[in-house]
Amino acid sequence: MVSSKTPVSVLVVSCSLRSTSRSHLLAKATKDVLLSRGEDVELVDLRELNLPLCDGASSYNHPSIASLSQKIANASAILLASPIYNYDVNAAAKNLIELTGSVWNDKLVGFLCAAGGEKSYMSPIGLANSLMLDFRSLIIPRFIYVTKEDFESNGTLKKPIQDRVEKLVEATLTLAKALSCV
Repeated sequence: MVSSKTPVSVLVVSCSLRSTSRSHLLAKATKDVLLSRGEDVELVDLRELNLPLCDGASSYNHPSIASLSQKIANASAILLASPIYNYDVNAAAKNLIELTGSVWNDKLVGFLCAAGGEKSYMSPIGLANSLMLDFRSLIIPRFIYVTKEDFESNGTLKKPIQDRVEKLVEATLTLAKALSCV
């Protein structure tokens, strides 16, 4: 288990725009695990920001972009919670990266994905490759992929998934603390 007196700053970004989002539930569960470990964590919910579509011009002036970019820049690690649509992370996750650009340089990034079926478990790979190639982000080699069967009827995660969230958090903290020593 990782231990340190200085908490790691983790930004969990809920990328779903759907009101009944399972990826948002996954993001909240991850935030709770980080809080229980005494880490510095913030959950950003894209539903609350009403971000514009990136147009390569005026969209960068949206009032939320500067503060969101600063949060990403200040984080030791970013965990993106995204639904999977059409075998890929949702457009809101990709739009977030397009709007915030270079603040992703050299960032530690992990994925929390919720999908309708089991067949698209490799969906975050395209975005992971883009982050690695475009921004030299370090991708956490463990991610969460869930379907509706991984949730209890009350919306909480089933025990095996909760255990996987714990392992993702552990990997995130280990890597973030190791990178801060370099």
